[in-house]
Amino acid sequence: MRFFKSVFVAYFAILSASLAAHAGATHVAVAANFADAAKEIAAAFKGRMGHDVVLSFGSSGQLLAQIQQGAPYQVFLSADDERPKALVAGGLALSDTRFTYAIGKLVLWSKDSAFVKDEVTLRAQAFSKIAIGNPAASPYGVAALEVLKSLKMDGALKSKVVMGNSIAQTFQFIDTGNAELGFIALSQLVGQSGGSRWLVPQALYSEIRQDAVLLKSAAQDEASRAFLVFLKSPEARAIIEKFGYVSGVS
Repeated sequence: MRFFKSVFVAYFAILSASLAAHAGATHVAVAANFADAAKEIAAAFKGRMGHDVVLSFGSSGQLLAQIQQGAPYQVFLSADDERPKALVAGGLALSDTRFTYAIGKLVLWSKDSAFVKDEVTLRAQAFSKIAIGNPAASPYGVAALEVLKSLKMDGALKSKVVMGNSIAQTFQFIDTGNAELGFIALSQLVGQSGGSRWLVPQALYSEIRQDAVLLKSAAQDEASRAFLVFLKSPEARAIIEKFGYVSGVS
């Protein structure tokens, strides 16, 4: 591990000096749940490599549709692995650049500090609305439905479910009181000390593997390729883990 870190440090030290005079920019489409981590990674990348990173946020489904319609993104950081695979299959992304950059964790959260305990909170049904991401666009919404099905609560809670277009909007539903509780990404609670939460056991939903991929239109773009390399670096991995993810790079 020390050797691995040393290689990255040496690599970026050499590249930083050679690329500083040729700084460019990469346009990155980022799943909403990864927004805060992406901002910090982009700042670190800019400081290290000199390249700017233009970030655009949305649900993975929305971003996929935009890419398929010709949006000028160069890198896609999805909240799942299926959409990057679809871009590769459709000839819009490069297969040899796809990798899992983070593994997400699902949490049940309420602003009420005494409300969420564990699955018993769901079984008690002492709430009028529970927020989840729209499964058609949000992998965290898919995971939320899997949890309800695993607990055999999907039918009982169907009338109480409200869906956000993205995991960011799902958070807003809970934060503004439009829903008493809901399923969001653990990363969204970094730095938040209030409320109550239940970190959902992994056994209740499929692993949320978040993949990155370089779009075919950026095959020769130096800044975009450098950003993906940086995303695998110890520096980026430390940021990823700080925001409640498991790094997808060993």
